[in-house]
Amino acid sequence: MTLAVGAQAPDFTLTDHMGNEVTLSSLLRERAVLVVFYPFAFSGVCTGELTGFRDRLGDFETDSATLVAISCDPVFSLRAFADRDALFFPLLSDFWPHGEVSRAYDAFSDEIGASTRRSYLIARDGTIAWAAETELAVARDLDAAAAAVAALV
Repeated sequence: MTLAVGAQAPDFTLTDHMGNEVTLSSLLRERAVLVVFYPFAFSGVCTGELTGFRDRLGDFETDSATLVAISCDPVFSLRAFADRDALFFPLLSDFWPHGEVSRAYDAFSDEIGASTRRSYLIARDGTIAWAAETELAVARDLDAAAAAVAALV
């Protein structure tokens, strides 16, 4: 079950692929945040999704919103993934404690030991403005995510 629209989003601090700490509440001081959870760096569906976000970055990095992607991969894997596919938005590592943030967002699968495919748009007041989930083997709808971000204006 996804967190409900209108609910307060759990705050978090995670390390990005460049080794920097990223805190949700700090990001929210400037803009809303589109948080996308994905299972595995370098997997086919996830690579397609994240390069899709890259190719349409102007739809997600706006004056009113920013994008972060979260998986349970270690930072070094995320760095290699970002470098290989020219991903210029933060890839956050929920590696240890393993899946703690993913679990807080109902976006962790004990069966595969990784994040699931969920998206949350978090408004500047810290509430969830939009949420969506997709089956693991199915790419998320980037048009729906872009429409949610556009609706913030």
